[in-house]
Amino acid sequence: MTSFLCKTCGTQFPEADHPPDACPICDDDRQYVPEEGQQWVTYEEVRATHRADIREEQPRLTGIGLTPSFGIGQRALLLESPGGNVLWDCLPLVEEHESFVRGRGGVAAIGISHPHYFTTMVEWAHAFGCPVLVPEADRGWVLRPDPAVELWSGDERALWDGLTLLRLGGHFPGGQVLHWPEGDALLSGDIVQVLPGARRVSFMYSYPMLLPLPTREVERIAAALEPWQFERIYGAWWGRVVRAGGKDAVRRGAERYVRALA
Repeated sequence: MTSFLCKTCGTQFPEADHPPDACPICDDDRQYVPEEGQQWVTYEEVRATHRADIREEQPRLTGIGLTPSFGIGQRALLLESPGGNVLWDCLPLVEEHESFVRGRGGVAAIGISHPHYFTTMVEWAHAFGCPVLVPEADRGWVLRPDPAVELWSGDERALWDGLTLLRLGGHFPGGQVLHWPEGDALLSGDIVQVLPGARRVSFMYSYPMLLPLPTREVERIAAALEPWQFERIYGAWWGRVVRAGGKDAVRRGAERYVRALA
């Protein structure tokens, strides 16, 4: 049997003889099915046509991507910490990155901002013998169930060395970010979206479909981040990084959003 991936979002499905009839993540209002229809690619086909793209973001934080871009085009982040490394967000192809990641100490846990970046999270978990930490609120979007997927409830999940997962919701009910106090940083995926120019952030229910969140949700997200200190915000793509004034960028972003929808 073959492991099929959605060509549009990169989600991996359980092994089967034939591709699924549809991708629930792309059928959802937050994503889309291309005009030419749903397309599938095998894991091996992606391996044959893509290679690793690895870049340092700051000491002990490395971006892990693919070239050429695949699916939504996000890059993952490897955060190195004394108590164990965390892979933040995910992307296809473990093998192309495995030697680098093992050379940096492996992975103790995987945290993913939201289901658009679940992709081959189970492959990564099996390769490194670690759990994938998914908020209970996003249980229904786990399209390849596996014992490695560990569901957690509540709004905060402490890890180690001060690392904390914060469930903010918004883009997805279980949308989460990772607070890294030693790096003075917030790893945000699409939950707090770093905008072009690297000085502003915003928030959306759907980015490609241009569907906003209610102002009360944006105000709630900003309030939930207020107690946490961070100077930098790392978004989901290369170059989407607020390198200074991240806390203020969230405040200003929320205020600007509320004014625009008033």
